[in-house]
Amino acid sequence: MKAIYLDCFAGISGNMLLGAFLQAGVPQEYLRTELEKLPLGDSYVMKVDDVRKNGIEAAYVDVDLKLAEHNHEHHEHHKHGGHAHEHRTFAVIRQMIEASALSDAVKKRSLAIFTVLAKAEGKVHGRPPEEVAFHEVGAVDSILDIVGTAVCFDYLGIERVFASKVNTGSGFVQCAHGLMPVPAPAVAELLLGWPVYHAGEEKELTTPTGAAVLKSQAVFAGSLPENFRTERVAYGAGTWDLSIPNVLRLYLGTIEPGKTQADSAEAAAFLVLETNIDDMSPQIYGYLYERLFAAGAADVWTAPIFMKKQRPAQKLSVLCRAEHKAACIDILMRETTSLGLRVMPIAERPEAQRRMETVTTPYGEVCCKLSFWQGELVNAKPEYEDCCRLARAAKAPLKDVEEAAKLALKTIPCEELR
Repeated sequence: MKAIYLDCFAGISGNMLLGAFLQAGVPQEYLRTELEKLPLGDSYVMKVDDVRKNGIEAAYVDVDLKLAEHNHEHHEHHKHGGHAHEHRTFAVIRQMIEASALSDAVKKRSLAIFTVLAKAEGKVHGRPPEEVAFHEVGAVDSILDIVGTAVCFDYLGIERVFASKVNTGSGFVQCAHGLMPVPAPAVAELLLGWPVYHAGEEKELTTPTGAAVLKSQAVFAGSLPENFRTERVAYGAGTWDLSIPNVLRLYLGTIEPGKTQADSAEAAAFLVLETNIDDMSPQIYGYLYERLFAAGAADVWTAPIFMKKQRPAQKLSVLCRAEHKAACIDILMRETTSLGLRVMPIAERPEAQRRMETVTTPYGEVCCKLSFWQGELVNAKPEYEDCCRLARAAKAPLKDVEEAAKLALKTIPCEELR
């Protein structure tokens, strides 16, 4: 299957990603045509140049905004980095993407990146994700970076994404809220559990957009997986001129599915944290689950058990990747009455291949998750959140919306579900 490895020795940003994808083979005109499907009109010009960073030839993507003539129509603009930036909420951005003529796959990936970004920004600023007013991130250039990245993933058919530890940079950066430390608070939130460091000059090297792509799309790999077969190496340039090359290096290639060394290494990177609790209020568990999932837990569950002296208790288990271990342990030790934990590596974790399919129902569009095992469709399930949203809007029973989605799935020819 097609895969990429992102080497983030000089950080990662949206324009660095786009530049690397273009040098890796995404046609520039194809990207421009797809981005024109967004309702942004002629408010921008995307410029692509070949530049050299410390001797490395890289593609540099810059979005030249032409919003000045529209400033009188908007009340929330500010200057940052020489551009005028319009404030947009995540709800508005979601509506913009969903209403566009982009493919369902591109919409899904774009919204996945924006969703983790909105959650991080919301946590930092104390607001619900849908109400987060993006400043730099919600401006035209960053919308283009995120949707453009999703377009490139789709064009190249990328199924697996690996990434190195991340150089965040250091110092302070000027933003809508004043001077902020580097990494910016949203970046720090997004990279919880991800191996990070800072080297070189005091500059912002990793942006919220870049961190959101890692959070939502990638898994950590300290180096190229051994069964990764590189077909091309590409470079996307950042804005700065530094003592180190300010580029993102992208390895494009293939990785064999199934039980390979890379998959085994990835499985071994999963851990189960476990503890027995017999003296904690049940009310705490809901809050505890939320914190663990926010810290990167893949799953959390409890099972009733009996401890010594036949005391009823709960066995609490947390499935997480190795890079999220420290954050999850910290939460367990601070939020529960546990005095100790068991940490167990996962020897093997076979997974079905998955993809999303959007179906149309009388209530609206619903994304469905399809699961394949050895090339055969074994499960198809409507996405719960989509069904909930449509049920609320139509004031209809949730079970009716789910049933409508299942019926719509059955109308799709079998050959299209392979």
